Amino acid sequence: MFALVDCNNFYCSCERVFNPALRTSPVVVLSNNDGCIIARSNEAKAMGIDMGTPFYQVREMLENNRVAVFSSNYTLYGDMSRRVMMLLYEYTPDVIQYSIDEAFVDLTGFGNGETLRDYGKQIVRAIGRGTGIPVTIGIAPTKTLAKVASKYGKRFKGYEGVCLIDTEDKRVKALKGLDVADVWGIGRRSVSKLNYYGIHTAYDLVQRSEGWVHKMLTISGVKTWRELRGENCIDIEGLPQKKSICTSRSFADKGLSEISQVEEAVANFAAACSRKLKHQRSCCSAVTVFAYTSRFRTDMPCWAINHTSMLRVPTNDLREIVSTSVEALRSEWPSDIYHFKKAGVIVWDICSDTAVQTYLFDKVDRVKQARLSAAIENINRKNGYDIVKVAIQGTGKEWNLKHEHASQRYTTDLNEIIKVRI
Repeated sequence: MFALVDCNNFYCSCERVFNPALRTSPVVVLSNNDGCIIARSNEAKAMGIDMGTPFYQVREMLENNRVAVFSSNYTLYGDMSRRVMMLLYEYTPDVIQYSIDEAFVDLTGFGNGETLRDYGKQIVRAIGRGTGIPVTIGIAPTKTLAKVASKYGKRFKGYEGVCLIDTEDKRVKALKGLDVADVWGIGRRSVSKLNYYGIHTAYDLVQRSEGWVHKMLTISGVKTWRELRGENCIDIEGLPQKKSICTSRSFADKGLSEISQVEEAVANFAAACSRKLKHQRSCCSAVTVFAYTSRFRTDMPCWAINHTSMLRVPTNDLREIVSTSVEALRSEWPSDIYHFKKAGVIVWDICSDTAVQTYLFDKVDRVKQARLSAAIENINRKNGYDIVKVAIQGTGKEWNLKHEHASQRYTTDLNEIIKVRI
């Protein structure tokens, strides 16, 4: 039996933990640069606020309805996620974090029926007490069915945060009431194709033959089909790695014109790419740096930078990726003054970190590099990312994004720790 532990409206819940007055008020969280709405509390959803809505389009409506608005605070969210995962490890040694607010837990051997449901409720209460984050747990024989159970657990309060699918009758009933668009692993393009053939629910899908599903949805769709039928066949750690990783940001106001500012931004984007590569245990052989001016400012000259560097030996090393990215930016920097509105780093040509093709004339001491990289990673994992970093990443963040509604970093910065009056 597998459990999917899913934090409810995670970003909004993190903000509510340190501001209890918001627990029954509508809350939204904005994307980078305060651009679009990327998280909504249930109260905000009930008001008809859609995911991805540009902030400027609904600013007046949010103010009139006293909706609490927050800029994204990934430092806080990342630390709260870490705390949730640490609590999960106290209940089972087999925890696979799937995203910042989701984790799969293997509950095989922890009982069945009401015993398993009670154990799930115990986890819900422990996370609620320990972090203040409300979670929903879906328990089922496969990971895809656990996702289905989680959706029902969120939809109906009667489950008290834990939905269990442990019988054939429960499985069939759950699939009949689930839109095929809500099935984990079914993309939007596939939904329209399935709807064309009269498949509207998850139950409609499992009634088709395996051959038909393979023809329509390829092998990945077959795995989803099997999981919905109760056969466990998806290994989260074995999911395909991303073929490329991009970290980019838009800059506030008219953009950045100083090379030192753009260098600092690019260095931090490259560092983020390095961290993501290590997280999925992979290395890259190519690094692309890009930056461009606003396409909508007709009163300012336009310029675009796009430079790709090939690496002789695939790597995920922080210093190597940062230095390669910064050198690429410097090589393409224009002599005239331009205001760059957006910049980013893409790492691609990715392979597993256990299948790296070396180079006979490589001048880098890879063993020494790996030891240093591991030491930096351990320090940052324990104390927060960017505690140890490359100097060019800077400290002032002159390139920082628009963050007009930012909350405090309550759990990671002593200067911003919550103050309690007694």
